[in-house]
Amino acid sequence: MNKVLRQEHKFQLSYIEYRKLCARLQLYLKADPHCGADGYRVRSLYFDTMNNCDFHEKADGLEKRRKLRLRIYSPHDDFAMFEMKQKQGIYQLKRSLCVTKADAVLLSQGNYAPLLSSGDAFARECYAFMNERVYRPKAIVEYRRFAFVEKCNDIRITFDHSLMATESSTDLFNHNLSMYPVCSQSVVTLEVKYRDFLLQYIKDAVNVCNKTDVSLSKYALARSATLGLI
Repeated sequence: MNKVLRQEHKFQLSYIEYRKLCARLQLYLKADPHCGADGYRVRSLYFDTMNNCDFHEKADGLEKRRKLRLRIYSPHDDFAMFEMKQKQGIYQLKRSLCVTKADAVLLSQGNYAPLLSSGDAFARECYAFMNERVYRPKAIVEYRRFAFVEKCNDIRITFDHSLMATESSTDLFNHNLSMYPVCSQSVVTLEVKYRDFLLQYIKDAVNVCNKTDVSLSKYALARSATLGLI
């Protein structure tokens, strides 16, 4: 089990603002090694209770909330990351566990037995929690990401766009998922993540956009349309 505790701040940019800020950050930061010329794909299957408690807790702005997901970066992957993110005041705690493709397929079908048999304490905690609260696979969310990294304070600057989703399938490894656009493809989400404090030269570069921090959840955006909230 891996654990990361960081502050996260999110901002909405236009595509032009994204390109300008990206060019500026390239002067100071290295791109994530997984980035190609157009970044990389992120695909996540989110789990929620029968009554969509995690979705509603986010919509209601509760200080302590969580989300559970399986994440891959290509349908060709032979593994997935099972993750729990928990909001704790100004911090986000992310705990993650690498699982095999076979186990990920079972999890995506609502069979959580692989968590119990993994021998990992975090996995057993999630197994008990998900069964007690009757979590089910709910929606797949996919987008393109370009990321910059800085080792000091575990800083990550990410730009996410082309957000799509589906609730008609939970087949995370499907090469031909039929997905709907969640928002305008020209909208880009900037996420600034760091431990302790953000280095001043990075803060100055980001502040050029003069944007206000917003509370955004890709899962909540994806579910809002089908739940009739937008």
